[in-house]
Amino acid sequence: MHHDIADLRSFYYQRALGRVVQRILRDRLVTRWQPGACTGMNVAGFGFAAPMLRPYLATARRVTALMPGPQGVMAWPAGMPNHSVLCDETAWPLETGSVDRLVILHGLETSDDPAALLAEAWRVLGPGGRMVVMVPNRAGLWAASDRTPFGLGRSYTTGQIETQARRAGFVPEWHGSAVYIPPSDRRFWLGSAQMWERTGMRISRVLIAGVVLIELSKQVRAPIGPDLRVHVPSPLQILDGVVGPRPARPHLEQNLHDAQESRGSCQANRPESVHKVNCRTAAIRPIWVSY
Repeated sequence: MHHDIADLRSFYYQRALGRVVQRILRDRLVTRWQPGACTGMNVAGFGFAAPMLRPYLATARRVTALMPGPQGVMAWPAGMPNHSVLCDETAWPLETGSVDRLVILHGLETSDDPAALLAEAWRVLGPGGRMVVMVPNRAGLWAASDRTPFGLGRSYTTGQIETQARRAGFVPEWHGSAVYIPPSDRRFWLGSAQMWERTGMRISRVLIAGVVLIELSKQVRAPIGPDLRVHVPSPLQILDGVVGPRPARPHLEQNLHDAQESRGSCQANRPESVHKVNCRTAAIRPIWVSY
């Protein structure tokens, strides 16, 4: 079951609770990835990560908001050139290794094939690239409520999302939690949301958050093995070859010796008329030399 783009847009841009959640998650992301540190990078998001990508529009080289087909797509950002793309969840229109930073929000928990989705994320990320995944917390109140987008699809614990990421080849770098307020539209909770976030970060073992965040990296090992060794001659070897040529190889010396013997036998045993022709032929017999 997938989200509907109309419901997501209504929650994050029109509902007061959604605007608070948007600010909380975006602040946590910016804490990890400073916009100034992403200058010249390619930043992308999948699912409904568009609200998280706005701080990077001014500094990043390219910002792309990928939205899966079953969910739908909307033009984003408003009043600016479009950066959103409708795509298949396991076939993104991005080149391999072209993304430096990737955000997944409301994409993994509703995916029909989470393993294939993570494999596609691995493909588009470049070596050393980073990805932040935001999913509903299985133990939180938000996963049990149908009044927000976090109540749809699968929910995860930190251990579950780490295990799934490791199977896809990613290396967990950091994990955290966010959205410690209950899924309520009451003014008390909305007004005190930032206070609850600061408190939850200090005593996260006591308060249960609604969203699990995990930062992953793509580490590619350098290829090794006997078939990949390359011999690079030293400068001394190169100079030795110029000053003093290398001696002929044994098979080359044998070819020269055979040619001389053949020429001598022609001169001793053949008539004069034949001697001139055949000895000249023997003298110009090609000698193959391999270096």
